[in-house]
Amino acid sequence: KDRAEERALLTALSRLHVAGVHVDWARCFDGTGAQRVELPTYPWQHERYWPVLMAAAGDVSAAGLVSAEHPLLGAAVSLAGLDGVLFTGRLSAQTHPWLMDHTVGGVVAFPATGFLELAVRAGDQVGCDRIDELTLAKPLILTENAAAVVQVWVGAPDETGARKVTVYSQTMDDPEQRWTEHANGVLTTGERTTAFDASVWPPRGAVAADLEGFYERTEYGPVFQGLRAVWRRGDEAFVEVALPSQVDDAEYYGMHPALLDAAVQSVGFVGLGDGKKLLPFSWSGVSLHAGGASVVRVRIARVGEDSVSIAAVDVEGAPVLSAESLILRVPSAIQAPALRSSEQDGLLRLQWTPAPDTGADTDVHCAVLGAATGLPGTPLTTLADSLAASPRPELVLAPLDGGGELLAATHTLTARALDLVREWLELNPSGPSRLVFVTRGAVAADTGERVRDLAAAAAWGLVRSAEAENPGRFALLDLDADTTGAAARTLLGRLPDLLAGGDTQFVVRGDTVRVARLARLTSGASLLPVAGLPWRLDSDDRGTLDALTLAPSPEALQAPEGRQVRLEVRAAGLNFRDVMNALGMYPGEAGLLGSEAVGVVTATGPEVTGLRAGDRVMGMVPGGLADTVLIDERYLVRVPDGWTDEQAASVPLVFLTAYYGLTDLAGLRAGESVLV
Repeated sequence: KDRAEERALLTALSRLHVAGVHVDWARCFDGTGAQRVELPTYPWQHERYWPVLMAAAGDVSAAGLVSAEHPLLGAAVSLAGLDGVLFTGRLSAQTHPWLMDHTVGGVVAFPATGFLELAVRAGDQVGCDRIDELTLAKPLILTENAAAVVQVWVGAPDETGARKVTVYSQTMDDPEQRWTEHANGVLTTGERTTAFDASVWPPRGAVAADLEGFYERTEYGPVFQGLRAVWRRGDEAFVEVALPSQVDDAEYYGMHPALLDAAVQSVGFVGLGDGKKLLPFSWSGVSLHAGGASVVRVRIARVGEDSVSIAAVDVEGAPVLSAESLILRVPSAIQAPALRSSEQDGLLRLQWTPAPDTGADTDVHCAVLGAATGLPGTPLTTLADSLAASPRPELVLAPLDGGGELLAATHTLTARALDLVREWLELNPSGPSRLVFVTRGAVAADTGERVRDLAAAAAWGLVRSAEAENPGRFALLDLDADTTGAAARTLLGRLPDLLAGGDTQFVVRGDTVRVARLARLTSGASLLPVAGLPWRLDSDDRGTLDALTLAPSPEALQAPEGRQVRLEVRAAGLNFRDVMNALGMYPGEAGLLGSEAVGVVTATGPEVTGLRAGDRVMGMVPGGLADTVLIDERYLVRVPDGWTDEQAASVPLVFLTAYYGLTDLAGLRAGESVLV
C-alpha cells in the first residue's frame, strides 16, 4: 500500500529470491531487449558495487516494530491509544559517515535539512503530504566517537487533520539518558506546488555569479559541496545543485539533506546575510513532490528581511520540492555537549516534597513537654511522666524555641536537645512512642524562605544525627508560626503512618506536610530558553542563586531606534556585581544582570554611523547576559583582530574602571608614576 507498483513487485521478488525461492528473472525483462552478459573477472576499479543498505538492517518485526524504510531511521511503531507514530534511528560516523562533512563553527552538526527530511518521512507514514511548519530549537551535535539515538514523534490528528511532530535525540553514552528536543512542527495535508518554469535554463535575464573560492570560505566537506552554478536576477537566484559522485543512496531519500543544503547555501546571492553565514531556522509550507533526486534546479526568491521561498525541479522540469518560506538566522556559537562528570553526578541537595497520602487522618494520642505551647496534647513536666501516663502517648512533643540573644540561645537550645535525647534513650520506652522535636522557622523549605530560628536549626542538626544513630526513636517537625490548635491536631494525625513508612523529618507549610528527600544537585529546574524568542538571564527571587531563569526578552526583536543596534551576544563578562545583584545584596538600583559583552551587530538604527551589520564589537552592555540585546552604538567598539570572544567580553568593565580611577579620580598625567 502507498508504494509504487513496480518497486513493490520487484522488492517482493527479491525477498523471495534471497529466501531460496526460484524466480525466473528472464520473464522480468521480456520485451525490454535486455540480455544476460558475462561479468568481468577482474576488480572494477577497486570500487564496491554492493547495494546500499538501509539503516534498518535486521529483523525489527521480532520486537513488534516495522521497518522505517529510510536511511536515517531504523524502525517505526504505532502508539497504542494515541493514533500516533514513533520513529527511531541511530546516527553516528560509522553508520552515516557523510554527516561528518557538515561542519559549523568547528563542530559537526546534523543539517537542518536533515530534520526536514525526517519530518517529510514521518508525514508520509501518516498520510500528511505537507509540512505546515517546522522550527529548529537546538542543534544536534555529532562526534566521531559517539552515536546519537533519534526519535521522531508524530501525534494524533486534531479536528483539521493536522498532527504535531517533534524530533528528539539522546547521546548513547549519556549516563542520565537525557533527551533533547531539536525540532518541532505541524504536519498537514494539501500539497502545494510553487510555480517554477525551468524550460529555459538558465532563465532569461539572469546573470551568472562567480563561485570561485566559494567553498574555500566554508567548513563543508565534499558531500556538502554540491553547488554547481548560480545565476542572479533581482531578488531571485537560480541554482543548479548536484550530489557528489560518492553519494549513491539518493534514491532512498525524499530529498537528500546534502542536496537541499547545497541549494540553501545560495541564499547570500539574493541579499540575505550581508556576508554572514546563515542557517535554516524555520520552514513553512513545504511539499515534496518527487523523491530520489540527485540533481535539481532551484529557484530561490527573497520574500522577507530574513526569509526566502524555494522551488526545486528536476532536469526535465518536473516539480521536486516547494517551500513557501524558509527563515534563516546567523548561528550562535555551537559547542559539543559535555556529559556531567562523576563529581557532579555525586552531588545531592535536600528537597522538601509533599508527603504521600496515607489515607484518613488518625486520632493520635499526644503528650507535650511544658505548658502554653500551642500544641495539642497532655501537658508533661518531664519525659519520665510519659511512662506513667495511661494510655501511653504515641507521640511526645518537645518544643524547641531559640528566642533571645543568638549565641546564648544556640548553646542553651542545643544543650537542652542533647539532654532530652540522652534522657529518652535512658528511659527506653517500649511500644510505638516517639520523641518528636517541634520547631517553628528552623527550616527553609522553599526557595527564598528564610530560617527564622537559627538556634533551633542548630538543634535540628543535632537531633538528626541522634536519629541516624538510633533509628525509630526520634523525629523532627517544623511548623508554621500560626499552626496551632485544631490545625496542628489534624496534621499530627498524619504522623504515625508517615513515621511507619520510614520518614523522620517533616515541615508543615500551610496545610501541607512535606518530607525530606535527597535529589541530585543538577535535577532542579533547568535553564531552558523559550523557543523562538530572545532570552536574558534573570532571577525569580533576588536572594538566592537557585532562582536563576532564562526569561523571554521579546523587546530585543523591536526595530532599533536612533543610534541603537541589535547585538547578537557571543560571550558576556560575569562580575561580582552580578552575583550581588542575583543575591539581592547590591546597594542601590542594580538593574539587569550583566554589564559587558561581545557580539555581532545584526541590525542598525536609522542614525547609526559608526557600525554596520556583521561588525564584531565589544563594550558596556547592561543586561548583556542574554542572547540578543538592543544597545546604543556609543557603548561599543570593534573587537581588535586576534581577540577571542572570551577575551573581549572580559575587558570593558575592569579596564574602564581602572581608567576612571587613574584619570578621572587620581588625575594622572604623562610622566607621573603610580604604585598599585
